[in-house]
Amino acid sequence: MPLRMLRSKAAPKVALIERPRRAVRKGASEESVHRAIYDAVMDHRLPPGVKLTESAFSSFFGVSRTVIRKALFRLAQKGIVELRPNRGAVVASPTPEETHSVFDARRLIERELIRTLAGNCTRKQIQQLKELVEREKEAQARSLVRLSGDFHVRLAEFAGNSVLADLVSSLVSRTSIIIALYEAPGMPACRTHDHSQLIQLLDAGDGASAAEAMTQHLTEIENRLDLSTTEGQLDLRQVFASVDA
Repeated sequence: MPLRMLRSKAAPKVALIERPRRAVRKGASEESVHRAIYDAVMDHRLPPGVKLTESAFSSFFGVSRTVIRKALFRLAQKGIVELRPNRGAVVASPTPEETHSVFDARRLIERELIRTLAGNCTRKQIQQLKELVEREKEAQARSLVRLSGDFHVRLAEFAGNSVLADLVSSLVSRTSIIIALYEAPGMPACRTHDHSQLIQLLDAGDGASAAEAMTQHLTEIENRLDLSTTEGQLDLRQVFASVDA
């Protein structure tokens, strides 16, 4: 197994530019704020370690700080945001130890999940997975991370266990943050040919090979990680430029 490039991590030096002062998006709901921030983290527009200032988001979305606080609390429950006493909220920055734990959990769960699914997927489910892979091939870098995660979540959903699906979804979200923090620029979160191979093994009913391929797939992702961090400033108008006004 290749040596993982994990070393001591310095906190990213990223700050939000707190402008504009007048609301850009008036009357946003808590759900829409939650979704916008969640999407920005998952798409790597809000990098790990950046401080999420309530006043800046309140001004940007045109809502009270209470609404922002509730949205951030929901994100903290998913492990996407860390609420630090007397310091406010920041996008989670997993440590190397937490990174290993997340991947160990995914290997343990997803290898057995795909072993069970092999030979039991319907034609419709196989087709849905193939369509996801096709979308991955056409996606830009930001969307690719999301779609790659969706592939793994969809597998869990096909197992028909909502608790398992929620757990995998949470681990995939945390992996997206890990990738944003640690993966070398230009490297894909998941390689589409790996997903295509998994589909072939599922369709063939080869559970043992599918389990081994899933383990190798997740290990290769982990082994590509380094500890590069982001520095500079972020403008909320650029972060949420794709969000409809």
